Amino acid sequence: MWKFNCLSQCRRLLNASGSVSDREVVLKSKKELFIFRNQSTTPDSSSNFHGGPGRYQRSQRYQKRSTSVGDVALLIIPIGCFALGCWQVKRKKWKEDLLEKIEYQTTLVPVNLPEDLSNIQEWDYRPVRVKGTFDHSREVFLGPRSLLLNGAAVSQNTGLLSTQDANKTGYLVITPFKLSDRDVSILVNRGWVPSSKRDPRTRFAGQVEGEVELEGIVRTAERRAPFMKENRNPHLWTYRDIEKMAQVLQTSPIFIDAKVESSVPGGPIGGQTKVDLWNEHFTYILTWYSLAIGTGYAWYKNYLKKV
Repeated sequence: MWKFNCLSQCRRLLNASGSVSDREVVLKSKKELFIFRNQSTTPDSSSNFHGGPGRYQRSQRYQKRSTSVGDVALLIIPIGCFALGCWQVKRKKWKEDLLEKIEYQTTLVPVNLPEDLSNIQEWDYRPVRVKGTFDHSREVFLGPRSLLLNGAAVSQNTGLLSTQDANKTGYLVITPFKLSDRDVSILVNRGWVPSSKRDPRTRFAGQVEGEVELEGIVRTAERRAPFMKENRNPHLWTYRDIEKMAQVLQTSPIFIDAKVESSVPGGPIGGQTKVDLWNEHFTYILTWYSLAIGTGYAWYKNYLKKV
């Protein structure tokens, strides 16, 4: 109200004044009043504009915002987690089918090794019988590996090795085996020996001579695990690369694990077929789907809900 009175007084003075100087004074006063009025209505954090300090900034904070390209790009995180969860669902189904196949195949009655070995990949984990002779002069080692005792703890005494030796890291003895019924040599994993018995001279009883008949499990090649060394030493292999191993030892690319019945005192200990495969895919499924839900909700709350 006082601003209106001041403006009215200025107008009366302007009309009543006849001199140029008086008019200039009145005009100057009116201009200053106009500037003061504009300044007093400019909102800032310390003003009392529309109900209190900072109200203008708070109203701006909740204004609608548009979604940028960067906001949309952050959707890659929940989408990626969801995709990994779906992938683990497929991996879980694959692993369960493989475990079921292993359980079925390993319980079949052993049969003679087929004449046609072109489809040997389909015989993975299948028990077979073979008859022939070992060529111990060309044996190689696969490892290091831990001892498998058909589900029993390695701390138990097998009767074939001392408990102290059974607890150590060792190697699998791979020996060329000349079949008696055909002119073909294959690879036989005779079993596990501790590192201290890699030298054949420390296990004379294990160097079986003459024709033998044994039962084994057909195995196919295995992939090199992450961070595992490549096979560069022809006498010491870190993973089962059957093709290269057969080339080095001049045999057919057929590989079998001798059963535990072929074990001899002092080693090798047979029955080193791993059938209890690691299956943690259900845990991975829960982890990835939980991350997808959590990150998806966070994106919605921080970006989509404010738009």
